[in-house]
Amino acid sequence: MTTMAMSRVQTNADRWATVGRYTLLIILGLVFVFPIVFMIVSSLKPDLQLLRDTSSLRAFLPIGDISFNNYTAAFQRVPMPTFIFNSVFVTTVTVVVGLVINSMAAFSFALLRWRGKNTALSVIIATFIVPFETIAIPLLLIVNALPWLGPEGLKIGWLNSLHVQIIPFLVSAFQIFLFYQFFKDLPQELVEAARIDGASALQIYWRVIVPVSGPVFATAAILRFLDMWNQYLWPLMVVQSEQYRPVMVGLQYFFQLDIAWGEIMAYLSTITIPVLILYLALQRAFIESIASTGVKG
Repeated sequence: MTTMAMSRVQTNADRWATVGRYTLLIILGLVFVFPIVFMIVSSLKPDLQLLRDTSSLRAFLPIGDISFNNYTAAFQRVPMPTFIFNSVFVTTVTVVVGLVINSMAAFSFALLRWRGKNTALSVIIATFIVPFETIAIPLLLIVNALPWLGPEGLKIGWLNSLHVQIIPFLVSAFQIFLFYQFFKDLPQELVEAARIDGASALQIYWRVIVPVSGPVFATAAILRFLDMWNQYLWPLMVVQSEQYRPVMVGLQYFFQLDIAWGEIMAYLSTITIPVLILYLALQRAFIESIASTGVKG
């Protein structure tokens, strides 16, 4: 077989391999997209049509009696703006403050020298095996006995507040470990050069480490956002007032008395929008961080 013939065969093989790879990716993409399409399309249909269409491909098509009545009814059924504001506030504060706290902790573990840091890191990593359900009751008793934060200073207990949904989750063992894995692979020459120039630990963190750590910050932000946005058990335990309830607790309103599936789909579509927006905004950095755990020196 001549060299030209071999090259042609190899080109055809590469082409078919590419076609097969993209076909597989498209199929996998459709598997993940179909639930979202079903949710959005179902939110536009009345209940009878929604249930009837679930037995066919019509469930994924915006055909029939299409309207935004379910969205109007969902806003009338629950105080959705209040729930959305609470979730956005709690999630944003937890993510932003948590990124700073956890990244600084990981920086000290990965790039600073101090006695006992390996033991402390081992203890933090060991907490991965402890599910939140095992500490929920003790944590509830603790926050209920703490002095109030705010103008009602003499009040005891943090129940029915926004800060009880934020402060216990600012420190994350997973985030510390994620940042640690990224920071320890950074070129040590960056840190040593900054030390020679007389930079303090805080200056090294802020001026050297943070600017080159965008991917891991994006990854940590997305994962923490999803975790906090989907909080259900803890808010259900510590919040009884509608004024402080997040969106996931608000979902239970639709399962009381008559269940309206169209309204449920409208509510779920509404609360999914912030998650999609965040992911689309940070997807490039997120993928970059997943593809590479760090910058190799």
